Amino acid sequence: MSTTDVGNFRSLATERQSAAEHEALATSATTEGPAWSNMKAPDARSQQSAAVAVTNGQRALKVFLSNPNALFGTGFLAFVILVALTAPILYPDDPLSMVGRPFLWPGQSPAYPLGTDSLGRDVLAGILHGSRISLFVGLMATALGLTFGVLVGSTAGYFGGWIDDLLVRLIEIFQTLPSFVLLVVLVAIAQPSATTVTLAIAVISWPTVARLTRAEFRAIREKDFVVAARSLGYGHARIIFREILPNALPPIIVTSSVMVATAILMESALSFMGLGDPNVVSWGSMIGTGRELVRTAWYLTALPGLAIVFTVLALNLIGDGLNDALNPRFSQDR
Repeated sequence: MSTTDVGNFRSLATERQSAAEHEALATSATTEGPAWSNMKAPDARSQQSAAVAVTNGQRALKVFLSNPNALFGTGFLAFVILVALTAPILYPDDPLSMVGRPFLWPGQSPAYPLGTDSLGRDVLAGILHGSRISLFVGLMATALGLTFGVLVGSTAGYFGGWIDDLLVRLIEIFQTLPSFVLLVVLVAIAQPSATTVTLAIAVISWPTVARLTRAEFRAIREKDFVVAARSLGYGHARIIFREILPNALPPIIVTSSVMVATAILMESALSFMGLGDPNVVSWGSMIGTGRELVRTAWYLTALPGLAIVFTVLALNLIGDGLNDALNPRFSQDR
């Protein structure tokens, strides 16, 4: 075999080997799918996260709607909100005004379906207007407590170090003081009003939210998606509020329902003790007014007391339903 033949043979072998490698690469590309053409991985990850969030949200809503206790609580709370909104329309006059003969029992007079108290005030009007104060204090105190507690807890849990130590000491100072005693002192120092009671309840309720938020942030801050966000140069505010906080919201949402119920109970207790707003009627003040007449006119304390019981029960049932729906472990079991 000549040198020319040997060269031609080697060239032919090289061409066949190149063709085989090209065919293998084409087959692999067909099997594995097209090459990744979009190099913006964070955008793709956010789209996948959004799809997963929608799926989880639909599943949580399905679990919540399948819970009869949660539906009962939601329905009753909606009824209380409707009553609070329509109270000025149904009873436009001052609920503290004397409109009838004292000590009319429920059903005794069509004009006063739930009777009158010792001063001749309409009990039904008081209950309807009292729902406005209870819901206002409960929702506003919870909103303020959640806002401050989430800010403190997220800052402590995310940054750690001396910032965490300083904020934890601040939380512990508030938690070492008896909550209700601190509430009474704060309201007694200031002039009793609905705004003062709301701010005082918010002051004693934020440490619980702060500790819960801190614990959630400490558990999430080392996750892969947070590390990826840091590597992409995202700022601390974006990582806290757009990356970590949405994943820490489920337990905070469940806690908020319990906080509303607790705030309503605290406001009722303050009004019962005479530390509520004297210019408005509330369920607690109605119970406090009728406590001396329990044996002779028990309905004066029983009716507003039942309103408090069922409202707080509804909020607790909603909290249990949210816990079942938003807890990943319970959701996977279903």
